[in-house]
Amino acid sequence: MDASIHVGLAVFALLKVTSILFKVELSNHLSFFVFLGTIVCYNFIKYGVEAGKYILVNNRYHKSIQIFSLVAFVFGCYHGYFLSIDSWLIILILTGLTGLYALPVLPQSNNLRSLGGLKIFLVAIVWSGITVVLPYTEISRILVWDDWVEVVQRLLLVLVLMIPFEIRDLAYDKPELKTIPQRIGVTKTKIFGSFLVLFFFFLTFLKDDISELELIAKAVLFLILGGLMIITKRDQTRYFASFWVEFVPIFWWFLIWGLTFYY
Repeated sequence: MDASIHVGLAVFALLKVTSILFKVELSNHLSFFVFLGTIVCYNFIKYGVEAGKYILVNNRYHKSIQIFSLVAFVFGCYHGYFLSIDSWLIILILTGLTGLYALPVLPQSNNLRSLGGLKIFLVAIVWSGITVVLPYTEISRILVWDDWVEVVQRLLLVLVLMIPFEIRDLAYDKPELKTIPQRIGVTKTKIFGSFLVLFFFFLTFLKDDISELELIAKAVLFLILGGLMIITKRDQTRYFASFWVEFVPIFWWFLIWGLTFYY
């Protein structure tokens, strides 16, 4: 998990969800690029907020993660070579947002990550772009109303999944970060997350075309996310957020894949 493989699988799973629910044909090159690219980006954010810190690594364990990231980068570049120019435009935009998240760009802040509440919205935008906009762009499919609703839903999904991490990190985040739990407290943050869960589900009914498969899949996810908001607490077990919460998109993909045998 320290090498961000689990995060890469979560993003990969949401990409596959898009493919199944909305009949978007994914090339292996795009799938592997997203998986490997996510690993590289997340490892850079986690271990390389300062470039020198990322290049000059003395710890053997972190050195192994660095080498793993380099290998992922090389293979990611190989798969990226086969993507379209339009896809690369989207990738560059999303990579730029990731860079703003990690690197110092503001005079009064180290990076946009240090602006607290903005952090999770930035992550949600990048994830929704990667898992909805990018695959549509790769097959030259123009996004219509239903597709944009899905972009918003995917953004809301990631926001909800970020909340347990925000609550967990209360013990480590500096007060000046002003994250959502720091601003309004744990209880109100969970209430806020619950409203996001409701909004996520009911947006489904704004679509012009809703398949039975999509409705069932999102109803199940609605129950899972609602339960997550109930059981999330400040004192979490070690792997609650970093494993079980990140596993939700993977489970959702497996669920939808299983449902395709009936619908």
